Formats: sequence, structure tokens, C-alpha cells
Amino acid sequence: MAKSPEEEHPHKAFGWAAKDSSGVLSPFHFTRRDNGVEDVTIKILYCGVCHSDLHAAKNEWGFSRYPLVPGHEIVGIVTKIGSNVKKFKVDDQVGVGVMVNSCKSCEYCDQDSENYCPKMIFTYNAQNYDGTKTYGGYSDTIVVDHHFVLRIPDSMPADGAAPLLCAGITVYSPMKYYGMTEPGKHLGIVGLGGLGHVAVKIGKAFGLKVTVISSSSRKEREALDRLGADSFLVSSDPEKMKAAFGTMDYIIDTVSAVHALAPLLSLLKTNGKLVTLGLPEKPLELPIFPLVLGRKLVGGSDIGGMKETQEMLDFCAKHNITSDVEVIRMDQINTAMERLAKSDVRYRFVTDVANSLSQSQL
Repeated sequence: MAKSPEEEHPHKAFGWAAKDSSGVLSPFHFTRRDNGVEDVTIKILYCGVCHSDLHAAKNEWGFSRYPLVPGHEIVGIVTKIGSNVKKFKVDDQVGVGVMVNSCKSCEYCDQDSENYCPKMIFTYNAQNYDGTKTYGGYSDTIVVDHHFVLRIPDSMPADGAAPLLCAGITVYSPMKYYGMTEPGKHLGIVGLGGLGHVAVKIGKAFGLKVTVISSSSRKEREALDRLGADSFLVSSDPEKMKAAFGTMDYIIDTVSAVHALAPLLSLLKTNGKLVTLGLPEKPLELPIFPLVLGRKLVGGSDIGGMKETQEMLDFCAKHNITSDVEVIRMDQINTAMERLAKSDVRYRFVTDVANSLSQSQL
């Protein structure tokens, strides 16, 4: 018989969990495993609130298993290390992103692309190799195989670093893989949310000309003045779209709602690349004529491997890139989720776990 979350492992843990598809989170007692020889135990300081957390809490993708503790943008302090762990020590500032395990022996793991391993284990809402459930970062502590723990550069503020573990690598990886880093080239970024605002900063650090593409002009001043974009294109303005026809080398599309791809493809030059990162609930319509006639490419990308994620963190530290965050207490998470559903955040909620979780125990 399966043990209850409070009996599954030897070490008590506390967090906030969704108990059903209402997605409402509430206090939750559970347990974490012993720190094994390859493990690192982390006291969680901050955890970013990703759009995936909202989808998972509400079972919008259809594979949520309750109780579900979300959170895969985790920054904390090492409190214990296993005897085989050499790259971390107690009191190091570290991070945990979207995954906590993989098979470590397939071709993807061998290529440092653990994120594409068929047996990759997500940080939450997954089953680990020992048969127990994974619970995420909306909690006080976590135990993780050291291979899946990242070093957070000392110069980085913990709260602003947290969203880079998902949002940061999600935009950095495709830029590297698809060759979208050539200085002077023109990058369009669709959507100025958690992913989009980091993409602007990383694009500028690579020396690209960056245009933010948005359905309204609401965020124009912010994009240009605060985030450093070169221009702003309102996609609902036919005249402006027409003027931008065929001007972009690359487009990163971060929108997770159902939307038209044809207008975006028209913005690309011949040989242009459109990379989609959002995960709409329904399939998008893909017109083939512009792809064939313009030798254009549509691709996707999903986070990055551990080596590349560390490279991204070091790159961001070097260029003083962090996420723009609104720090919340744990007991504000449900309100934050409601606001996130309406895109009412600049640009990522981050929960101050260490200073607010214990106060919210009921």
C-alpha cells in the first residue's frame, strides 16, 4: 500500500499544494528523502512562479496528480551534501530548475541535453526512480541529486536569479542552438511577460537589434526605456505590421495563448527562423506557403541541459541580467496565480519562501 506524503520519507517538509483542479493552493505537510551520497539538501529561500505552475495546479495539460506542490525556479542554501558531492559545500547559494533527474546514460544525457532524456524527471508532479512523487519549490526544503543542482553566481540577487532557472534558460537555449546570437542581426520577441522580458535582456547582451512585438502599445515605454529594446511593434496595427514585413532575422514567440503564426512569419526575412516557446492548449495553424517560398524555419525548444543552464547563469551574471520580479509572501500565492492568469505581473512573481512560509502554517 502506498504511504501517505507525511510517511513516505524520513524528513518532515512543509509547503503549499494544490489538492484538486480548482488550482487553489493551501498548506501541506509532506516529507523529503534522506540525503544520499550523490545528494544535496537545500533550504529554499526563493521560488519563482512560472506559468507552468498555474497550468499544472489547474490540470490544464491533463496530467496533474494531486496533491501537487509546484515550483521549479528554486534558489536556496546548501545545508547538507553527500559523500560523493565535490562541487558544492554547505552554505553555497544554489539553484534547482525544471528537472531533478534523468537516466544519465542515453544519447541525450551524454550530449548534456538531459532535458530531452526520455526518462527525465520533472521537479514536481512526476514520479522519481524510487517510485515516490516529486514535490517542487513552494516548500521549505528539497533534496536533489547534485548533477541537477546549479551554482548561483555570488553577484546575483537570489530573488532575481530564481526565474532564470526556467525563463532564462528557455530563451537562452534556442538562441544558442538555432544560431540566433550574431551581433547586429534583428530579433523579434513576441510577448513581454516572464520569458519575453528576459529574452530582451539576453538578446541585447548578444549584440542583437531587438524589437518587442505585442498586441497593444501598453508596454511600449517599459520595453524601450526600462528593458532596453530597440523598437516596439504593435501586432494589431496593420500599417505598422506592413512596414515591418521581411525585416527580422529571428523571432522568439513566447505567447502561450492560441494565436496566428502567419503575421509573424511575414515579418521574417528569407531564411528567417521562428522559434515557439509558449505551450498553447490547442494546436496552432501553420501556413506552409511562407515557409516554402521564403525558406523559413519554425522550431521549438524546451529549457536546456545542466551544462548549458550553468553557462546561461554565468552569462547573465557577467552581463548583470536578472529577472524583474515582484516578491510575494507564500500566503499571497493564490492571488498571485489569479493575477498571473491575467498577465498582471511585471514580470515574474517570486515567493520569499524562507521569510514567509513558516508564518503561514495553519
